[in-house]
Amino acid sequence: MNPYVRDRINRKLETLSDERLYQILDYVEFLESKYAEKPAPVTNVFQKFTDGVEDTLRAGGLAAGTVVEAVGFLNKAMGVLNNVAQTTKTVATDVVSTARTVADQIGAPPSGAAPSSAPVSSAPAPAAPSPSEPPVELRNQPPAA
Repeated sequence: MNPYVRDRINRKLETLSDERLYQILDYVEFLESKYAEKPAPVTNVFQKFTDGVEDTLRAGGLAAGTVVEAVGFLNKAMGVLNNVAQTTKTVATDVVSTARTVADQIGAPPSGAAPSSAPVSSAPAPAAPSPSEPPVELRNQPPAA
């Protein structure tokens, strides 16, 4: 998009009421449906939801000011949810990084690597009783008569 034309349009839009801006939005969406040269940018789920609510409120005949306030509230909520999602992603990345660091320090194979044939513990495995010896419970009992 030509930045000079965009800036000029923005200057003109700033002088109009919300009601007229919604009329312009409707016209731009009409033009987009007829003459778009490239697909519209993909929006996230939160933005699609907000746009749907906005369209529903407008179709219900609410005043433009009421719709603007509702959409403003939804955009604030969307910002909070985006921050939560980003924070969750950051925490998950930190947990994975820490787990890899700990695994490297204790010598365990990193996740996704094939396990080695060496035992993880350095303690010797307990010896299994030989097949000719009775189990431990029976060794200390007197022989049956």
